[in-house]
Amino acid sequence: MLESLHLNLAQHDALSDAEKALLASAMSIEKYFVTGEDIVSEGSRPITSTLIVDGLAARYKVLEDGGRQFTSLQVAGDFVDLHAFLLKTMDHGIIALSPCHVVAAEHSSLRAITEQAPHLTRLLWLDTLVDGAIHREWIVAMGRRSKTSHLAHLICELFVRLQVVKKTRSMSFHLPLSQAELADVLGLSVVHMNRVIGTLRRMNVINWVNHMITILDWNRLVEIAEFDPTYLSMSNEPR
Repeated sequence: MLESLHLNLAQHDALSDAEKALLASAMSIEKYFVTGEDIVSEGSRPITSTLIVDGLAARYKVLEDGGRQFTSLQVAGDFVDLHAFLLKTMDHGIIALSPCHVVAAEHSSLRAITEQAPHLTRLLWLDTLVDGAIHREWIVAMGRRSKTSHLAHLICELFVRLQVVKKTRSMSFHLPLSQAELADVLGLSVVHMNRVIGTLRRMNVINWVNHMITILDWNRLVEIAEFDPTYLSMSNEPR
């Protein structure tokens, strides 16, 4: 069940068999969530940190007027709340956007890893740093990119992240989001969201049918998005 996590961490630096065994022993809780269910609720004080084994989730905030903003998408191999190990209280919620299979590690087990395995600790720390880098890119996209470029950037990012954990097929991947949910990612109305998707289709860079996105022209999509994957720290080197 931890293959996606191994692939995710190993893109940064090699994992030893002993480190894999430590991770396996720490992940002692297994759960399933249905679409629309909170995996972690805002204001809660979790005593575990949760890893997505399969499915799609999102961090989100809801305003007093009911408006919702997704602040990140979490895919297989992602810890959705590793930061809660130190922050304690969740300042946002995490929702399942598809049926999600998860496993979780008790914080006491994570604390033991930090005391016994410094290299693995650094890789888990890097995982939270990459989360922060993704948030920065999303802020830039929200504030300064055109909506067409913003959507193109999101597609590029998701394709690269899913490719790492072997969740793509050739140049295609599954994105189980409604247009309303996608609008909550980009901060748009559903009508505007539909127009932005239509723009990328007319540019012949993507095909989008029944939640399956196929990239028709990767180089052109990267150009539209101004996508540079440096922020994902995908170089494999000693950490």
